[in-house]
Amino acid sequence: MSKRTLEGTNRKQKRTSGFRARMRSHTGQNVVKARRRRGRAKLAV
Repeated sequence: MSKRTLEGTNRKQKRTSGFRARMRSHTGQNVVKARRRRGRAKLAV
């Protein structure tokens, strides 16, 4: 059986792809903006 696609700790996940992490950088803000434009229910993890 193959491994799961996502592994790791929740802390790491939040620190790298959480909302606050996204808003820290300009490119991350663009990511959130693009997801808002697309109408995503979840903007970040």
